[in-house]
Amino acid sequence: MRNYEKFDMARKPVQQRWFLTPVAWLLSFPETLARKLKVEKIGMEGLKPPYLFISNHMAFVDFKSATRAIFPHGANYVVAIDGFLRGEELLRQVGCICKRKFTNDVLLLRHMKYALEVNRSILALYPEARYSYCGVDSVLPDSLGKLIKLFKVPVVTYIQRGNYLSQPVWNLEKRKCRIEATMTRLFTPEQIEASSVEEINTTLRATFKYNDYRWQRENRIAIDHPRRAKGLHHILYQCPSCLAESRMNSEGDALWCEACGKRWRMGVYGELSAEVGETEFSHIPDWFDFQRGMVRKEIEKGRYFFMDRVKVDLLPNAKGFVELGEATLTHSSKGFVLESSSPEEHFKLELPPSALYSLHIEFDYFGKGDCLDLSTIDSTFYLYPLSRKNVVCKLQFAVEELYKLRSTHGVRPRKLTSRVKE
Repeated sequence: MRNYEKFDMARKPVQQRWFLTPVAWLLSFPETLARKLKVEKIGMEGLKPPYLFISNHMAFVDFKSATRAIFPHGANYVVAIDGFLRGEELLRQVGCICKRKFTNDVLLLRHMKYALEVNRSILALYPEARYSYCGVDSVLPDSLGKLIKLFKVPVVTYIQRGNYLSQPVWNLEKRKCRIEATMTRLFTPEQIEASSVEEINTTLRATFKYNDYRWQRENRIAIDHPRRAKGLHHILYQCPSCLAESRMNSEGDALWCEACGKRWRMGVYGELSAEVGETEFSHIPDWFDFQRGMVRKEIEKGRYFFMDRVKVDLLPNAKGFVELGEATLTHSSKGFVLESSSPEEHFKLELPPSALYSLHIEFDYFGKGDCLDLSTIDSTFYLYPLSRKNVVCKLQFAVEELYKLRSTHGVRPRKLTSRVKE
């Protein structure tokens, strides 16, 4: 694997090129106008770059929404490496900074400081590091408060609503749904100086509370898309009636368990109702949280364990994926172990629970199936389970719950070892 060209992480971010800024506006304004974007601004009077722009993350339209909100200014966006597959040089020229998900990257920290101090730009972060899986807030890293203390620039939060409903990650077909956002100057430099890291994190987490399904219900926003439930089984993988896992399926407006046969319908206001018998969870996030609780119980009782053969794609740079064949993936209370015993290329990656506070997963990624990805500083592995189906959402729960139980400050991922046959 050492023979593969790595992404040039050392290249400094540029200020968004002036001639590309109008292009970004032209790409953003039509869709945000069509979705009737309304931005409420609080305390933003007179604020100019540089400042830190921190947004929740629910769909690709987030970037277009942000572009319109910060108009007429551009920004340096921190973007995951797979985002650069859209065109590395173009993304660099519009100011994007590359990041491998859920890694501790000192070089990224330097690039962010450079964007603020030299480019005098807006630095845009999506600290949840992935799209919301069920339209509610995700875990924020503890390091966010430390970054804010270090940068000493104004902090603006951008909390969006409706973006998830308009294109949920488990079914990317667009639905008709208006979107709105609240843009708030949350901290001034003086407030940052007077606050502790813990106080900053507490305020941020209180601000990053959102629930698209509750917002939909309270505002009576009808979404009558004929396939509004298709794909919902990706995030609702465990039947609350018979407790079978990975036997859920969905199509049209229906969700059902193939083990016990129970069926639910998804209404136009996002609620679920059982066709027969008790409706265990009418609110989708409640079902989602029920599954998290079941995983937590498995871990606490020492019963949690995952193992499967996986197809491995390597993403060393923005030129595309490299197929590495198959490997064995295990996940337990000791963390992840990915190992290939191929005679052509042996590699082993070990990530203890303290190395990952969360996990990035994809559903039917590029038509290849569900996957999860694990990263080192210079490599990202996209892993597709071959035997176990509809399991990646459970893996995400397990990673987060194990981190809460076992996290130890200062522990780093074990080094990737690789032996390549010449």
